[in-house]
Amino acid sequence: MRALIALFPAVTLLLGLATGVRAQDGPAVFDIGGDAFRAGSTVLFEAEGVDDLFMVGETVRARSAIAGSAHVAGRVVTLSGDVGGDLYAAGMEVEVTGAVAGDATVTGYDVSIGPVGGDLRLSGSDLSVEGPVDGYAIIAGDEVEIDASIASDVTLAARRVAFDDGARIGGTLTVYEDSPGTLEVPESVVPADRVLRREIEEWDGAEASLPRPSAGRWVAKFLMGVIVVAVLAAGVAALLPEQLAGMRRRVLARPFGTLWMGFLGLSVLVGAAILLAVTLVGIVLSPAALLAAAALWLAGYVIGAYALGVGLVMAFGRAEPADVGDKAVAAGIGALVAGVLALIPFLGWLFAMALTLAGAGAIIVAWADPRFFGRH
Repeated sequence: MRALIALFPAVTLLLGLATGVRAQDGPAVFDIGGDAFRAGSTVLFEAEGVDDLFMVGETVRARSAIAGSAHVAGRVVTLSGDVGGDLYAAGMEVEVTGAVAGDATVTGYDVSIGPVGGDLRLSGSDLSVEGPVDGYAIIAGDEVEIDASIASDVTLAARRVAFDDGARIGGTLTVYEDSPGTLEVPESVVPADRVLRREIEEWDGAEASLPRPSAGRWVAKFLMGVIVVAVLAAGVAALLPEQLAGMRRRVLARPFGTLWMGFLGLSVLVGAAILLAVTLVGIVLSPAALLAAAALWLAGYVIGAYALGVGLVMAFGRAEPADVGDKAVAAGIGALVAGVLALIPFLGWLFAMALTLAGAGAIIVAWADPRFFGRH
């Protein structure tokens, strides 16, 4: 769920590209209920009194403090304003100097992050922890630099690690290495009796030791996922009602055609990431291709869930949703039904994948308008 929310800005970008936001001279701006949505090539956020912030662009800068959570993505991401809730950020270069009161989930090629009041989940290539972390930290990268105190446990996997003078770990440090014992950990950072060393092959099970959510918490997260899909669909409906309606009609009219286009589009993006990595010269662009693929996947799910919800509403004799509220309800119904069906072993997963591919295909058709697909 955290990874899903972290990609919301990238989803907004893809939907904008597919439906005409790219043609605007300036960034797209949409505010509702105290939340701010921004998308464009170069996006600067300096508004006051905002709760949650959603931003995506080539260059993204947020200078003002927000009361709620921040969801940002771009090639260059800079956040100097404080975040009152959780932070979800992704980009090639990510610099967070403002204080994050909640948890921080950040991924990118070159990442530096300041104070975090909750837990830190950090991944990428060159990673730097420069502010105190009041919770636990999960860090996975190529080169990692720690120059701050981390109050609780730390799980670390990296090729090279530098512990600066300010580095302190209050809990247990679990290190995943090619050869356990290679990394030198100063006693000033954490005593040797609180250092656990593991084979790097065991990294996949690193999160097994974290507290497992209760059934109530799992249900709450499931329902929150339904809500955020509905909110995202409502935002797109408010900004681009005709374009969203067109993609929804396309999914319902030609589900197999859009599914095929979605499969082709995602195959191209994933294949591009592999080819860029193989060439070595283009390896720095490979994460961007993977991010685009993940964003298209999530955007496809939003469109697919919305189309499913509208189809179900109309199947029960209701009129086609006209206003933003009705569209949000339809998206919530689709997300709820899709989420429940996805729980069915094997078949549910296939259904969710088909729904996502169909939605992704509708985005691609709306954006690229391939002639062989036909017009409706």
